[in-house]
Amino acid sequence: MNEEQKILALLQEVKDPEIPVLSVIDMGIISGIQSSEAATEIKMTPTFVGCPAIDMMKNQIAEKLIQNGYKNVTVLVDFETQWTSDKMSPEAKMKLEKFGIAPPTEIHGDISEEMLNRARCPHCGSTDTTLRSPFGSTLCRAIRFCFSCKQGFEQFKPI
Repeated sequence: MNEEQKILALLQEVKDPEIPVLSVIDMGIISGIQSSEAATEIKMTPTFVGCPAIDMMKNQIAEKLIQNGYKNVTVLVDFETQWTSDKMSPEAKMKLEKFGIAPPTEIHGDISEEMLNRARCPHCGSTDTTLRSPFGSTLCRAIRFCFSCKQGFEQFKPI
């Protein structure tokens, strides 16, 4: 296992504070790793520019690496690399659904209204759902309603 693979394995243990079933690796927010005996630099791309969890994740990433013997750890926020929900691993999307949040739909190119409205209920699997509010409990979520099981649920917004 090379150094980058070791770091990726460690970062798999760093969870997103807003969605604790997902790691920073599952989310696809790690955009760069440079490591030597003298220093380690990690670049992370936030899901949303104003995400309130950025500083917490930066600290957790640094702590995890320092606890495992890495020295002079720097975690930089990478605003040059654009994050999209397609960077989430397929496993992340399954974990989201099991957690009760509808995963984002795949986006290949431009986002259409049809894509935004294609949400499957994480409770019953129905696609007979509607958007109730584009604003959920966090910036990356929306509130939806399922007509089949009559339950509300959150959806991770496709970006």
